[in-house]
Amino acid sequence: MLPLIAGLTACDDFAFRHDWQEQGELRWVLDGTFPTKATAEIPDTNDFILTIRDGGGALLYEGSYGDSPQYLKVDPGCYTIGIVSLPFSSPAFARPQYGDEQVVVVSAGQNLVVHLQCTLRNAGIRLRIAPDFLTSFPDGVLFVQQRGVKLKYTYTEKRIAYMRPGEVSLVLYNNVQEQTLFTRQLEAREILTVNLSAPAADGISGGQVQVAVDTTKIWSDEDYVIGDDGSGKNDGSSWEKAIAVGEAYAHTGKQGVWLYGYIVGGDLTSAGKTVKTDGIVKDTHIALAERSSVTEKQACVAVELPKGSVRDALNLVTHPELRGHRVYVKGNIEERYFGTTGLKGTSEYKQP
Repeated sequence: MLPLIAGLTACDDFAFRHDWQEQGELRWVLDGTFPTKATAEIPDTNDFILTIRDGGGALLYEGSYGDSPQYLKVDPGCYTIGIVSLPFSSPAFARPQYGDEQVVVVSAGQNLVVHLQCTLRNAGIRLRIAPDFLTSFPDGVLFVQQRGVKLKYTYTEKRIAYMRPGEVSLVLYNNVQEQTLFTRQLEAREILTVNLSAPAADGISGGQVQVAVDTTKIWSDEDYVIGDDGSGKNDGSSWEKAIAVGEAYAHTGKQGVWLYGYIVGGDLTSAGKTVKTDGIVKDTHIALAERSSVTEKQACVAVELPKGSVRDALNLVTHPELRGHRVYVKGNIEERYFGTTGLKGTSEYKQP
């Protein structure tokens, strides 16, 4: 049996369990280079969709990143962890999909942390339509088409049309006639700009269509990066460069720095290893974590709320509805505060 176990290498080989093998722990975290503040196009990372499957394809977790547990006890084997910002299946406007997928192997007794780095997974097209095109084809209708699915692109549309990586066509319907203007192969993260014009001959409408594809590709993997200033470093000098809760301990002693996380509870003076999540009676502090499901005190940062505007705005006694919300706070990082890493002297805050 031992030589057989030593020879296991493929994910499928880990699909069964030997009862005498010790389980491992599988953890996951979104690294600093991921989309952050919720916008019309990108949801809050707390709402990203996380899936975890074992080597046999069985689903261990599917749901929001914010609701996911801190870790899973798993048998030794192969696991696939995937995360996406939103579902995406067919061409649509303003639907960039960020995500990552990793296959990992957990050994017996191992505590494995998977670092997820979300980049743009789909591609897009944006059209720049010249006035002469509108003059030549006043009744024309444009569509972007992929795998038989058409998305109408009006002359006044300013948004990017997103689609899966692969072959994409631009189609013009005019007077019941269909004309494919061009077909291109798009890669993930590529946003293609297409200039359309149709100069009329001798002032007569219905001129020859001219398509000019911008040869400068736009790669959108860093359009929405938390705290990115081009250097990729988050130093806490501004809320845009805020330090993540999980990185706070490494910055112990820093003064006047910005930190971000989710408000998960309070009353850290209470006995126990978890923070209190309801029935909170103390308005002097809150607990921040990297995702809203975390309640283990050691995984949180205790944030002091000095008397004044910061306390008035963020305390959970007055505002219990803030639990689970992302917040940015500025203060001094202390090694210990209520038994965990702390942020004291909180002077500013920002709620996205």
